[in-house]
Amino acid sequence: MAVIKRGTLEAVVLAAKNTFPNEFLALLSSKKGKVIDEFVLLPSTYGRTYSSIRLDLLPYDSKVLGSVHSHPGPRASPSRGDLRAFKMLGEIHLIIAKPFNFGSVRAFDSAGKEVELEVVE
Repeated sequence: MAVIKRGTLEAVVLAAKNTFPNEFLALLSSKKGKVIDEFVLLPSTYGRTYSSIRLDLLPYDSKVLGSVHSHPGPRASPSRGDLRAFKMLGEIHLIIAKPFNFGSVRAFDSAGKEVELEVVE
């Protein structure tokens, strides 16, 4: 199961909408524990069918739990490239698809298996 703060998920939704029609990509982190309470924006390249991120610029004190990215279409399923990235970027990964709302977000573990996403205050 993945747990995310409501405000953090609202920010993810807004970022995906603002980046459309390109993909949005960021890292998920926690100030303490395993509850996702922020996303870390690093210099990235966003395209219509891909995105890449500069991991060499990750702050030293950031506790990365995983990643979040958008799919400009209606499918929030991981691609082969997503699955490769999941293995390198932490334990929990979110994909948000069109129409970019709470209902269009899916969570996956590092192997690409879908897990439940709980939103907390």
